[in-house]
Formats: sequence, structure tokens, C-alpha cells
Amino acid sequence: MNWNRQRPSSMPSHRYRPYFDRVPVAPTERAWPAAHTTVAPLWVPVDLRDGNQALAEPMDPARKRRFFELLIGMGYKEIEVGYPSASQTDFDFVRDLAEHDLVPDDVTIVVFTAARTDLIERTFESVRGLPNVVLHMYTATAPTWRDVVLDRDRDALHGLILDAAQDVARGGDAQPGVRFEFSPEVFNLTEPDYVLQVCDSLTALWDASPDRPVIHNLPATVEVSTPNVYADQIEYMHRNLARRESVILSVHPHNDRGTGVACAELAVLAGAQRVEGCLFGNGERTGNVDLVTLALNLHAQGVDPMIDFSDIDGIKRIVEHCNRIDVHARHPYGGDLVYTAFSGTHQDAIKKGFAHHHAAADAAGVGPAQAPWDVPYLPIDPADVGRDYEAVIRVNSQSGKGGIAYLLHEGYGVDLPRPLQIQFAGRVQRATDASGAEITAQQLWELLFAEYGFGGRLGPWSVEHREGGDHLRIQAEFDGTPISGAAFAGGPVEALTKILADHGRPVEVLTLVQQSVGLGSAGRAATFALCRSGGAEHWGVGFDQSVTASALHAVLAAATRIAAE
Repeated sequence: MNWNRQRPSSMPSHRYRPYFDRVPVAPTERAWPAAHTTVAPLWVPVDLRDGNQALAEPMDPARKRRFFELLIGMGYKEIEVGYPSASQTDFDFVRDLAEHDLVPDDVTIVVFTAARTDLIERTFESVRGLPNVVLHMYTATAPTWRDVVLDRDRDALHGLILDAAQDVARGGDAQPGVRFEFSPEVFNLTEPDYVLQVCDSLTALWDASPDRPVIHNLPATVEVSTPNVYADQIEYMHRNLARRESVILSVHPHNDRGTGVACAELAVLAGAQRVEGCLFGNGERTGNVDLVTLALNLHAQGVDPMIDFSDIDGIKRIVEHCNRIDVHARHPYGGDLVYTAFSGTHQDAIKKGFAHHHAAADAAGVGPAQAPWDVPYLPIDPADVGRDYEAVIRVNSQSGKGGIAYLLHEGYGVDLPRPLQIQFAGRVQRATDASGAEITAQQLWELLFAEYGFGGRLGPWSVEHREGGDHLRIQAEFDGTPISGAAFAGGPVEALTKILADHGRPVEVLTLVQQSVGLGSAGRAATFALCRSGGAEHWGVGFDQSVTASALHAVLAAATRIAAE
């Protein structure tokens, strides 16, 4: 392969086994590659438990309460709120939810516990009085964890799990509103037949039924394989779990390989009905799967995520406050820059895409917010998540004429003629190359007038309309020299060129483009004039409440620039 000149690195990659030597995957007849997601799974945020335990500074009660209220407001109906047997803070928080009636009737609370009698009893104590509860019991089941951490073989560990599950069942008898969840932690590194054996035994012990289903949550606790392998593992369980109609198949991907979102999406295709994760992906190591990205990925495919992200910046502010962790500027959907284009070709495509979108909406007789979305480089309409369009295009040294024109249009309502766009883009490029910084709409406006505006002074002027034309009287300071005069012509601009010729500064107006900007008393006129004299050409720009004054400014500006060359 002469085209690939990479060389071996100094990293000790030989120390690690490939996933196919570590991950036992039972053969299954794959259906997931041809499946399509048409309805959102049940989302279960674990920010208050799994996410919280990963924080350098765990949330205090006020932050936990604020986060919980956010999740309720967004529409989550099943929320894992803590590990009450492991933390007095978590225990007290769950008790507050119960004693102050803070949980809506249609919301289920999930509490987490290890498979140990005293911890299970403490967990049941924490949820006393709550009507809708899932008690979530976990035990690590993978060979390395069994051998190194728990020092139990398969049978011994299965016995421990069954004993704990009987404690759970007894607690459930005393609190009939409690349902049960089991996580074979590190499922993705556990033998498939063993996970199936353990899960089926708990389904039977807890006497699962369609009216009171058990949740089997299958975590990719530490990502070690490509997402398709996880999908195969989930599909195997989906096809082989006993009493399948009485089991909610749940997944809990982590993000060690950076593919947590892909794992969750493929797992849903493979039969998963429930997904545990965190807003913006907080969690141990590289985090839990990101529920924001997952939900808005569905939204971008025309599937209602069943969760409200219409104020994503408000959501982000609360999450950042509670976690004390900033959301990255490039984070999908929620980052500050994810709807922003700096590249010139991207900006030009977006600008044209917006114009096409509005034209298509008008043709269909609907508002732009209801029209089908198909704008280049923007997978969803930023307005869907509460963003405006001000930050969609920003200009730096990588930008082009399309972005510059877009910012001037959005900020000041002007549409530069295309030849002027091209010329001005070069001036902006020099400015941004020199500064190395982004340039704002206001700075572009100022640069436009520094380059093409009339730097002199337009004194008293008047236009008298006569039959066959206009009589212009004008006084101005032109290139530091006062000029004054009067002329009669077909219009004020033509009359101005006569006055300039009388002062030895002949100019020919090649192009004159005028636009109205704003309405009523706030309205202004913008004029763009391309003028030629002695073989030299230059643009001038004028901006004034008066249409005539705007045109005079533009021609004087162009003539001044030509004279200076």
C-alpha cells in the first residue's frame, strides 16, 4: 500500500485483546440492520444517581431539587433519583420527594441498590409512601468482575443474586406499588447464556406479568466493542428472554469508546424499549449515553422524542449549574457553536437554503416554522430548540462573501450587490487575517463604510423638480476640498456628476442600486454606486433617511475613492 505511509507508533497496543477475544456473542439471526425506529423508547434520566456520583462535587439538595424539577418539566416519566442506601443525602432527598408530595401522579421514581439485604431494606425505607417506584438492583456479572472483585464463580454469584431478589420480593409484598429492575452490570462482557439464565430466574421469582413487568437493564458498563456487537447482544436477549411480554428490555450504554449514542440507537433497533442516560452525557469516565443527542436525533428523523427540548439553552444553563460542568461548544444540538458556520462555502449554502426555505413555505401557504426543513448544513431548524438565527453564520478568516452578506442582511437589512460582495469579501479577509479574530455584524458595517463610505462632508443641498429633470444645488467637502455648484439633469445623481465634472472630477455611474431598510420613521435608504473615471472603478455606499442624500453620498464616496487611487 504505497499510498499509506503511516508507521508503527510507540504505544503498547499488544497489551490489549481485541473485542472478539473478550466479548462472547451468541449467534443470532440479525433483524436490527433492517429495522427502523418509529417511536421513542422510554427515556430514563439517571443524572441524579449515576451522573451525580461522577461529579467532583456531588449535587447539594438544592441542586438535586432543581435538576429534578427540570426533568419533570421536560416531560420525563421515569427518573432515577438516587442511591439512598449508600448516601444520607440521597436518602433524605428521596424522603423529601415522598413527604412533600413532589412527584406527579404519572411519574415513576427509580432508586438504586446493590444486591445486599441491609441495603435493600434501607432502600425500601426511603421510598415509603411513594405510589410509583422501581427498585433497581444491580450486581456485576462479567468473568473479570466475578474473579477479581467478587471472588465467586457463576453458580455462587447466581445464588447471591437470587437471595437478594427474594429480599426485594418480600419488600415488594409490603409495598405493592413497587416494581423491580435488575442490572447485570458489565452485561456486555458477560457470557450470554449466563445473563439469560440469571435474568430468566428473576423474571420467574418476581412473577413478572404484562401488568407488572420486570425491567432487565443490560449495561455496556465499559465500552469495549463496536456498536454492532452490542446490538447483536441485545437482539439475542430480546429473542430469548422468557416471558418476553412481561419484560421491559432496557439498555444503559457508557461512552468509553465514544460510541454510546450509536450503541443505544442500534440497541433500540435490536429490541430495547427503554434507555437510561444523562442530559449532555455526564457520567463516570467519558460519561453515560447522552439523552439530548438521542432524543434530538429522533426529532431530526421526523420521530417525536416525547421530551421537550424547545428551550435547549435554558436546559443547558440548569444542567451546567447543577453539575458544575460546562457543555462543550461543539456538543451536538446544545453547544454554542453547533448551528454556526464560519466556512465560506457553508455560509453561502446556508444563505441560499434559507431563501429557498422561505420561498417554499410561501408557495405552500404555511409559515416557515411549519414548512418541511431542508437547509444545507443544518440538520434541524435551530428555532425548534429555541435558538434564533443570529449565530447561524459568523465571519472569520475562513469565511466568504455569503457569510458576510448574510450578517449584513440580518444585522442591517441590506443586500450587497453580488459584485460588491465579492470585492468586499477580499477586504474582510485581509482584516480577519490580520487580527486572527472573528468579526461581528457591527464591525462589518463599520468596515464597509470605512472602505466604501463618503468620508467627507455633505453640506446644504436641495433638489428642485422641473419639467424634464431636476435642478440640484449642493455644497460638499470632497477629498478635503470644498466644492459647490448647481446643475440641471434627468435626476439628482446625473446632476451631481455634472457638478463634479465642472470641478475637474468627471465620473460615470455604471451601477446604482437602492434599497429601503426598515419601516416608518426608522426607515433608511441604502445606495450602492459603482462609478468609473479614467479607467478606474470603485464602489461607493450611502445610507440616509433621504433616498436622494443616500444616492449623493454613494456617488461622492465612489468618486473620492477613485480620486485617491
